Amino acid sequence: MADAPRERSPFLGLLPLPERTAVAQALRTETVGGLVLLAAAVVALVWANTPWSGAYEQLRDFHFGIPALGLDLSVQHWAADGLLSIFFLVAGIELKRELVVGELRTPATAALPVVAALCGMVVPAALYVATVTVGGGNSLNGWAVPMAADIAFALAVLAVLSTHLPSALRAFLLTLAVVDDLGAIVVIAIFFTSSLNFAALAGAFAGLFVFYVMQRYRVKGWWWYAPLGITIWALMYNGGVHATVAGVAMGLILRTKRDKNETASPAERTSYLLHPVSAGIAVPLFALFAAGVGVSAASLGEVFTQPEPLGVVIGLVVGKILGIFAGTYLAVRFTRARLNPDLAWADVFALAVSAGIGFTVALLIGELAFPDPAAATQIKAAVLIGSLIAAVLAALLLKRRDVIYRRLYEEENRDDDADGIPDVYQRTSAAPTGETADGH
Repeated sequence: MADAPRERSPFLGLLPLPERTAVAQALRTETVGGLVLLAAAVVALVWANTPWSGAYEQLRDFHFGIPALGLDLSVQHWAADGLLSIFFLVAGIELKRELVVGELRTPATAALPVVAALCGMVVPAALYVATVTVGGGNSLNGWAVPMAADIAFALAVLAVLSTHLPSALRAFLLTLAVVDDLGAIVVIAIFFTSSLNFAALAGAFAGLFVFYVMQRYRVKGWWWYAPLGITIWALMYNGGVHATVAGVAMGLILRTKRDKNETASPAERTSYLLHPVSAGIAVPLFALFAAGVGVSAASLGEVFTQPEPLGVVIGLVVGKILGIFAGTYLAVRFTRARLNPDLAWADVFALAVSAGIGFTVALLIGELAFPDPAAATQIKAAVLIGSLIAAVLAALLLKRRDVIYRRLYEEENRDDDADGIPDVYQRTSAAPTGETADGH
């Protein structure tokens, strides 16, 4: 007798309860942080286009630090190199969690978001290069600018719309952003590295090894890790590698799995403490000093007439949509996955559009790729315009399906017996294969 065909695994189906809880906790912080980020960006744009723009530029360009240690930076650079290291530390922790216990822990579950994210990075970069080449531009350096999605900004748009996205859709967007952040940090480390100071880099890697040994032997106490982390960051900066790489490296080293006597792992504790700081302070302050560009009819016209900024807009709006949607569709077709019957490919398309909101990391790469202030201003304007177009399109597409999302959201959150566990997880037929209400 022939074996029965294996059931195809659901794509964007009901998440296991532990994964759903972890995603919900992460997204709450990201959503609040995204609203603060949105406010900071608006303040920066308004401030830079008022009679007090001179004060904005003076504050942004004010230098302070310790020159003897090579750390005499402007406020803008402290925000980009210092505060964003906290953001990338949290991103490293989230990536480690995804690799150990999340969607990326097995090749089968990792294939879809990884393929989608990679396509969502390659296609925008290719469209940028094509646009600049055909348009006779002078610089291909900005190819990496439209690669990065901004999960916090996308979630802020969703929060403003009050869209009740099911947790699976939010989790897919979050996983896309995690892989996206990893790709961005690899690009920064490889392609935007200045002249190397090998002695400083050796010191940074030695510090990371000490960090690993301390984790391996269960050394506890922030008073050990905070000075070590700052030292690694400073050495990485002086070594010529962008200092945010230090944040990702430490995030990946932090232990994610709990010991038997622990209620939370070091990675969980660190994320709990630093995630609000990253989302609510570090990223908004970076946006405040990075998004302040002068807006005029002439400057807006240059975004659509100059090849480099136009390439960024096309990469964000067109490239992200084509890359993520096509990558997801092909990955589903050529694996044993099947789309959740309650959803449609229009929902995946809307998520791909929202991933075109590339703000924080896109602005950072724009500053690195275009050291000339005038060119950097054009690229920043392009990032803002591209992100705005993507946000408006995503809002229209998601709002159109909000009735369906609201029904699914209410079904997966209904708890009629008030036991703290959604009822859908207590129905054997509805629970994800191999998962019970406690996640085992």
